[in-house]
Amino acid sequence: MLDYFHRDFHLEEIAKPFQVTQTLGKFDVWCTVKGGGESGQAGAIRLGISRSLEKFEPSLRKLLKPAGLLTRDARKVERKKAGQPKARKKRQWVKR
Repeated sequence: MLDYFHRDFHLEEIAKPFQVTQTLGKFDVWCTVKGGGESGQAGAIRLGISRSLEKFEPSLRKLLKPAGLLTRDARKVERKKAGQPKARKKRQWVKR
Protein backbone atom coordinates (compact mmCIF):
# COMPACT_ATOMS: atom_id res chain seq x y z
CA MET A 1 0.00 0.00 0.00
CA LEU A 2 2.98 2.27 0.50
CA ASP A 3 3.63 2.11 -3.25
CA TYR A 4 0.03 2.86 -4.24
CA PHE A 5 -1.05 5.62 -1.85
CA HIS A 6 1.13 8.72 -2.09
CA ARG A 7 -0.37 10.81 0.70
CA ASP A 8 0.25 10.13 4.36
CA PHE A 9 -3.40 10.94 5.13
CA HIS A 10 -4.56 7.92 3.11
CA LEU A 11 -2.15 5.58 4.88
CA GLU A 12 -3.27 6.92 8.27
CA GLU A 13 -6.91 6.48 7.26
CA ILE A 14 -6.30 2.85 6.29
CA ALA A 15 -4.47 2.14 9.56
CA LYS A 16 -7.10 3.83 11.75
CA PRO A 17 -9.15 0.65 12.45
CA PHE A 18 -6.01 -1.07 13.70
CA GLN A 19 -5.04 1.91 15.86
CA VAL A 20 -8.51 2.19 17.43
CA THR A 21 -8.62 -1.52 18.26
CA GLN A 22 -4.91 -1.70 19.20
CA THR A 23 -4.26 -4.49 16.68
CA LEU A 24 -1.65 -2.66 14.58
CA GLY A 25 0.85 -5.18 13.18
CA LYS A 26 -1.21 -8.25 14.09
CA PHE A 27 -2.89 -8.71 10.69
CA ASP A 28 -1.73 -8.79 7.06
CA VAL A 29 -4.04 -7.05 4.61
CA TRP A 30 -4.42 -7.89 0.93
CA CYS A 31 -7.16 -6.08 -0.96
CA THR A 32 -8.31 -5.03 -4.42
CA VAL A 33 -10.23 -1.82 -5.06
CA LYS A 34 -11.60 -0.49 -8.34
CA GLY A 35 -13.05 2.84 -9.36
CA GLY A 36 -13.17 6.20 -7.66
CA GLY A 37 -10.15 8.22 -6.63
CA GLU A 38 -7.44 7.64 -4.07
CA SER A 39 -9.48 9.05 -1.18
CA GLY A 40 -12.53 6.95 -2.03
CA GLN A 41 -10.43 3.83 -2.36
CA ALA A 42 -8.69 4.50 0.96
CA GLY A 43 -12.11 4.91 2.59
CA ALA A 44 -13.31 1.66 1.04
CA ILE A 45 -10.27 -0.20 2.34
CA ARG A 46 -10.78 1.32 5.80
CA LEU A 47 -14.43 0.15 5.83
CA GLY A 48 -13.44 -3.32 4.65
CA ILE A 49 -10.78 -3.64 7.34
CA SER A 50 -13.23 -2.43 9.99
CA ARG A 51 -15.89 -4.94 8.93
CA SER A 52 -13.32 -7.75 8.83
CA LEU A 53 -12.09 -6.92 12.32
CA GLU A 54 -15.67 -6.93 13.56
CA LYS A 55 -16.34 -10.35 12.00
CA PHE A 56 -13.10 -11.74 13.41
CA GLU A 57 -13.75 -10.41 16.92
CA PRO A 58 -17.35 -9.18 17.51
CA SER A 59 -16.34 -7.49 20.78
CA LEU A 60 -14.35 -4.91 18.76
CA ARG A 61 -17.63 -3.40 17.51
CA LYS A 62 -17.92 -1.27 20.66
CA LEU A 63 -14.59 0.38 19.71
CA LEU A 64 -15.17 0.68 15.96
CA LYS A 65 -18.75 2.00 16.00
CA PRO A 66 -18.18 5.16 18.11
CA ALA A 67 -15.14 6.01 15.97
CA GLY A 68 -17.39 6.00 12.88
CA LEU A 69 -15.43 3.24 11.18
CA LEU A 70 -18.43 1.02 10.41
CA THR A 71 -20.37 3.72 8.54
CA ARG A 72 -20.35 3.73 4.74
CA ASP A 73 -19.98 7.07 2.96
CA ALA A 74 -23.28 7.19 1.06
CA ARG A 75 -22.45 10.11 -1.24
CA LYS A 76 -22.79 9.41 -4.97
CA VAL A 77 -22.20 11.41 -8.12
CA GLU A 78 -25.27 13.38 -9.12
CA ARG A 79 -26.63 12.60 -12.58
CA LYS A 80 -26.46 15.05 -15.47
CA LYS A 81 -29.83 16.58 -16.29
CA ALA A 82 -31.14 17.04 -19.82
CA GLY A 83 -30.63 20.53 -21.25
CA GLN A 84 -27.82 21.38 -18.83
CA PRO A 85 -24.07 21.19 -19.40
CA LYS A 86 -23.48 19.35 -16.08
CA ALA A 87 -25.45 18.09 -13.09
CA ARG A 88 -25.91 21.53 -11.50
CA LYS A 89 -24.35 23.93 -13.98
CA LYS A 90 -26.94 25.93 -15.90
CA ARG A 91 -26.73 28.08 -18.99
CA GLN A 92 -26.15 31.78 -18.34
CA TRP A 93 -29.42 33.63 -17.84
CA VAL A 94 -30.06 36.46 -20.31
CA LYS A 95 -32.48 39.25 -19.37
CA ARG A 96 -33.34 40.24 -22.96
